[in-house]
Amino acid sequence: MSQAAHISRVEAFHVDWGRRRSAWCRIWTEDGCQGLGEASPMAGGDAALEILAGALAPGLLGADPLDHAVLQMRLYHRHIKTGPDGALAAALAAVDIALWDLKGKLLGQPVYRLLGGAWRTEIPFYASIGGNAGRSPDEVCRRVEDWLPYRPSLIKIRLDADRTTRDADIPGDIARIRAVRRLLGEGFPLAFDANNNYSVQGAVRVGRVLEELGCAWFEEPVQHYDISSFERVARALDIAVAAGEQEYTLQGVRRLIDAGVAIVQPDIIKTGGFTGICDMAALARACGVDIVPHQTQPAVGQAAHLHFLAALPHAHHPAEYDDPSGVMDAVFAHPLRPAAGRFSLSDRPGLGMEVIEEELQPRMVPWRPGGRA
Repeated sequence: MSQAAHISRVEAFHVDWGRRRSAWCRIWTEDGCQGLGEASPMAGGDAALEILAGALAPGLLGADPLDHAVLQMRLYHRHIKTGPDGALAAALAAVDIALWDLKGKLLGQPVYRLLGGAWRTEIPFYASIGGNAGRSPDEVCRRVEDWLPYRPSLIKIRLDADRTTRDADIPGDIARIRAVRRLLGEGFPLAFDANNNYSVQGAVRVGRVLEELGCAWFEEPVQHYDISSFERVARALDIAVAAGEQEYTLQGVRRLIDAGVAIVQPDIIKTGGFTGICDMAALARACGVDIVPHQTQPAVGQAAHLHFLAALPHAHHPAEYDDPSGVMDAVFAHPLRPAAGRFSLSDRPGLGMEVIEEELQPRMVPWRPGGRA
């Protein structure tokens, strides 16, 4: 590879959408090719962007962008005392996704083909409906009805309640999920996400109702950092217990599997990008559990998520989708939008997300080490 194809510049920046912000990065080669990546937006993405701009970027300059796995491991261990969980893993995810996007463009191939090929390029989605802890059963049902024209393959109801108050309204939670089951009918796939809001006893009580209602999985019933509580809940219930959106490492996912979690849910923008999540998928397959990745970022993260799922064998569940607003579509020539209940991946190179520079620039808030520029 010529010297011109080596990394010459790394941009770390927020994108301001008005009511929310994304944490993105771009990696450029000297010949002007670019790859786009995304970090977790937790706490605004500030910590991830600080690590990316101040610690990771210098180690990328001059490197061969095809050496993604070598770069990932070197940067991970060079800065491991700032992690390995949390912001370091999220910053590495943004770098890794950008490198895979860049590699696809350099080689003229979509990322899913570089991952080994697509088992499918038409990917069904499920509606991930949040903010339900304060809603009445009727209000929750109205939110579900808003989603039905998009033809989701499954509905997931999320509580999104105050995590410092356990078991605050178990009868209300049960009433909400029963109302949604009545609305959808007996056979429609349904899942429930407690967002870590129950004690073990509360989780078992709710889980038995979910089993009665034929729900597909029970997500994050207890605090994510209390692995022994997951083990007790999983042992007490027949429904598949799901967790993992707050695990950032291969070892963290292994602890969940060892505790009896049947569906692991790592998020590609938190777990070191494609390089990290592919290791987790191999571990899940070796242990006989499903991987149903968490994903709530509707642009770059969503594209990476779908390319990963396209190349994933034995994918039994649809992709998560929680924002049909299209607020981020303006900055892309080919935004990813579902139709008739499915996302369709093209064979455009990389992630297939061509940036419209004149739309992106007014929304960019560059990050320099020590804070925003």
